[in-house]
Amino acid sequence: MGRENIDNWRVQKCAKKCTRCDKPFADKEKLFSKLVAEAGEYARQDLCKACWNKNDPGLSSWKTTFIVPPPPQEDAVKKENAESLLRRLIATENEDDLSAIFILTVMLERKKILVERDVQHTEDGLKIRIYEHKKTNESFMVIDPGLKLDELEEVQEKVVALLSGHLPATDEPAPPLKNARIGRAAARRPKLWKRRVYSCRYCYR
Repeated sequence: MGRENIDNWRVQKCAKKCTRCDKPFADKEKLFSKLVAEAGEYARQDLCKACWNKNDPGLSSWKTTFIVPPPPQEDAVKKENAESLLRRLIATENEDDLSAIFILTVMLERKKILVERDVQHTEDGLKIRIYEHKKTNESFMVIDPGLKLDELEEVQEKVVALLSGHLPATDEPAPPLKNARIGRAAARRPKLWKRRVYSCRYCYR
């Protein structure tokens, strides 16, 4: 699986019942999630303790807690935040947004909204980071673009512009961000990490 299958890296929700025995999960029940390859794509399976086989972990596996999904909220116009922007960019399946998607996942990991569960390497050299949403149990499979330190500033500016509504997320190429002016009311550039920490954890991990 390579970059041409970018539409396969998407959010996968936790099942409401065991994949194997169909037993519904109870709220706060401990379960096991794993990723398997099906028809050239990643597929998530969620298993109860009784059906979990530690000798068959699939491509990746982790232990998690089932949380009953909250009732749907009433539609309302809300200001874009990091999580809603991440979901929107993933849904558009635009390869040009890979770096912004990765930055947003790191932001949400620092806020303890997402937790990294595993890292996968594809045959063509891609690094896939697997995150899980702490409240919804959704899994996010995100391509690590291998950003260099001199590329961070431009990507952060794009993310800040998107969060503040000054740069629409479209398939059209955006103008150079270094010359773009963002109003005073724009969001402050988020402090994602210290450069030294980033270089150790994400560039050379």
